[in-house]
Amino acid sequence: MAADTAVSPGAELITIQVGAQRFAIDIMAVREIRGWTQSTRLPHAPPYVLGMINLRGAVLPVIDLGAKLGLGVTKAGTSSVVVVVEVQGRQLGLVVDAVCDIITLTEGAVQPPPEVGEPTIREVVWGVVNSDEGIVTLLSLDAVLPQTVEIAA
Repeated sequence: MAADTAVSPGAELITIQVGAQRFAIDIMAVREIRGWTQSTRLPHAPPYVLGMINLRGAVLPVIDLGAKLGLGVTKAGTSSVVVVVEVQGRQLGLVVDAVCDIITLTEGAVQPPPEVGEPTIREVVWGVVNSDEGIVTLLSLDAVLPQTVEIAA
């Protein structure tokens, strides 16, 4: 979470869609955006780890972002997108329904996530922003990377 909360006004975030919700991640963490490619399953991987793909000779773990966030399993298909991000010095793919837009943070735009009694929310969500399309949830990619993938990658 630490790196994300340091994002200042003028920083650009890329918005992605998972189901009906929009999320934003720091554009500086995004390495590329690819169309869906079938992944190879990893034995005994958590349910949100779809498997691994070959990215120009490098093996990349692929995470179902919706499943990881507790929003349900993404039905990955030809319209799905894999956002390749770098987190903690490692690259991984995040399967999302769509890449939507790039937003530029303005002074005072970021609000803290609501207090709902679950401290793990603040590990994953470092803020929210109101937009014309509704509320955009700002994700901390450090919390998205599962420990099992970090060790295996």
